[in-house]
Amino acid sequence: MGFAEKRGNYWRGRYKTAPGKHLTVVDERGKAVRFATKGEAQRAASEAENRYRRGDWRDPALGQETFGEYANRWYAAQDLAASTMQNYKRHIEEHLLPAFEDKALAGILRSDVELWEKKEKTLYAASSVKTWRSTLHLILEDAIDDGLITSNPTARRRGRGKRAGRSRDRGPEKTITDPLGALLIAERAALLSGRDDEFVAVVLMAYTGMRWGEIVGLETEFTRPGAVRVEHQLYELDSGTLIRCPPKDDSYRTIDIPDWLSALLADHVARTKPAPCPCHDKTYVFRGLGTGRTGGHQGAKLTDVARRAGVSTGTVSNVLNHPDRVAESTRATVDKAITDLGFVRGGAISRNAAHWRRNGFATWLFTPAVSGWYPKKAPQEPRPVPLLGEPQPGIPARGRGAAARACWLPIAKGLTPHGLRHTHRTIMEDLGTERVLMDERMGHLDGSISARYAHVTPGMRKHLMHGLTERWETALDSRLAMCPTSPVRVLDGVLRARQ
Repeated sequence: MGFAEKRGNYWRGRYKTAPGKHLTVVDERGKAVRFATKGEAQRAASEAENRYRRGDWRDPALGQETFGEYANRWYAAQDLAASTMQNYKRHIEEHLLPAFEDKALAGILRSDVELWEKKEKTLYAASSVKTWRSTLHLILEDAIDDGLITSNPTARRRGRGKRAGRSRDRGPEKTITDPLGALLIAERAALLSGRDDEFVAVVLMAYTGMRWGEIVGLETEFTRPGAVRVEHQLYELDSGTLIRCPPKDDSYRTIDIPDWLSALLADHVARTKPAPCPCHDKTYVFRGLGTGRTGGHQGAKLTDVARRAGVSTGTVSNVLNHPDRVAESTRATVDKAITDLGFVRGGAISRNAAHWRRNGFATWLFTPAVSGWYPKKAPQEPRPVPLLGEPQPGIPARGRGAAARACWLPIAKGLTPHGLRHTHRTIMEDLGTERVLMDERMGHLDGSISARYAHVTPGMRKHLMHGLTERWETALDSRLAMCPTSPVRVLDGVLRARQ
């Protein structure tokens, strides 16, 4: 409770901040305010004490900064990777400033942090809140180094509270799949996109453990017989810009690939004939998709008609533009496919983009391939991928009456593109691969003494390539047992060769 103190012919307000420590009510310049009456001084002192206890107090005489002022200075002083700067900016602006911007650094209490964290967890995943709290901890640690505060209210104290079983903040376990699941997902992704690129990319992720940004940023000059070299990645900023930067944690590495995967990749490059992109002037192995296949399509495409009729896209084009060049029976088959699919000429035209976008790929290709459902995307609710029953495993249907058709069963619901990286590590564990080789392929650094004396040998590499080939061939045999052909051209060729 603040009190008034008589000083000659005026009163000043005083309030308690700690046992035996009192402060005086001051103005914006840090000078003591002189009150004419005792009541005014006492009311001002009580208000100042309340502000102090809420953490809103600021001592102008000491030049103490608010969290918002210091956070702005702190961020401007950082010189980090663009991706890290983007993440820090998002954490600060969207989650830290709304709660602490106007609080004095010294006024942020442990109880304030705990209350903020509890509130955030009602709205966001616990793992995300943990990340934001780490950013807050880092900022306040630097404030200690700058001499602005003496302790960090975000520091966690051990042994506090009651322990009851598993941590309540435990995140969901990562979903993985097996080689057959990866093969089926790759096939479905290619059917959804209407081209073979996605089949090759998903298989490459599953059998190399490459990160998403490394797959998108894989340049043709770093694909070689029996290996791919990770030199760069493409990182997507919030603005939509894709920046070419080093791989995560500078994990430059050469990844061995089996002969069959090397041939699959080489055939893909030869078939697609990639050209330099306009944004980086570099030639990348994979190119993106336009809106026609990433959520903006409203009808069937030419490739859908071709697959339905069992002919090439060139034949469909001739039926549409030069019907006299096509046999009557073929024209009838194509016309029936056009009617069945509700194909509208020019209604689903979309040029390929220079690069994939993470959200578009995951939402419209990978997630539907994994679960058999398109995710919720306003204004549409979650819905199954409608299919034409033939040829197997079913062709995604677009156009009139599509919603009433068959749909895929889930393969590994909850699997993400990054989950294929976990899948690859699990396959290597199952094959008994040495840890040093697993770390090399994954781009991980083991700083232990044991790892310092371990080295990769040609025998280790040969054993892993043999194991991955066996897993691939077993998956192909299982796929052959389901159906000996595939509407995905590249997989159909592989299945025929396996037969």
